[in-house]
Amino acid sequence: MRIISTIVTVAGLAYGAYWISENKPELKTQVVELVNSGDFHTLEARYTAKQIKDMHRSSLLKSDQHKFLESKTQFSPYLLMEVKYSKEGNETGEGIILWDLITGEMVINSNQWEKTHGYCDCIRNNVNQNEFRIINALALHGGVLDRESLVRVLQVENDVVGRWLNACRQKKLIVQSGSFYRLHLQTPRLALRPETLIDDHIVTKSYKSAERMGKKFSHNQIKRIAEASFGQDFAVRHTLDVYLPVYSITVENPDGSHHTSYWNAINGHELKFTSMLD
Repeated sequence: MRIISTIVTVAGLAYGAYWISENKPELKTQVVELVNSGDFHTLEARYTAKQIKDMHRSSLLKSDQHKFLESKTQFSPYLLMEVKYSKEGNETGEGIILWDLITGEMVINSNQWEKTHGYCDCIRNNVNQNEFRIINALALHGGVLDRESLVRVLQVENDVVGRWLNACRQKKLIVQSGSFYRLHLQTPRLALRPETLIDDHIVTKSYKSAERMGKKFSHNQIKRIAEASFGQDFAVRHTLDVYLPVYSITVENPDGSHHTSYWNAINGHELKFTSMLD
């Protein structure tokens, strides 16, 4: 009986750990921080908080009565994936993808920190590979196609396309207008190929000296959506947690209130963190 009790207990703990990893990745981050006293990986900052304050002083300080308070450095979580995929011309491509674990979007270019728009909804709706064929086809043709064109582009029978369309409509990913279907996203932007253009060094920081933001999406969720989006020849070879250094710059207003803005330490641009407040 003791052996059975031990097995049940271990199984329960294993399932609990899996459930937390999949459904509450922010809790997993907190637990790891409590038990881990080593280093973590981060992209190397190109700008300091002082440089950003100096560059944007006129827009941040509206008058002589406004003043800077002490800035803070935080670290935003990303998943770095080494991948391989099929290119045109019967070639195999290899590259790196950087995927935001808070917004659920992929970084296209690290210099401008351009991101996709649309993968977050797909993750939340558990979009599969067939449904992604509809989404990708629409994205590649300006976001709108009629059913006849979709059948021709996908080279799939009409009734099969119909089932995929219905699934996408039920998940509120596409809408129908007459005989046309369009992506149900404002300014959708999906990746044309599974690579992030990145030219940055990865360095290490001590856990004890850094404040890391919690994750909203798990590794498995990101890997699943990438595999669904990029097709059956896409494979993830290796993954690594990497963090983006972010400066919180706070300004005290004349009435004593505070305004905090967030700045990307890689390119010195302001980040809009409204999606992190959901």
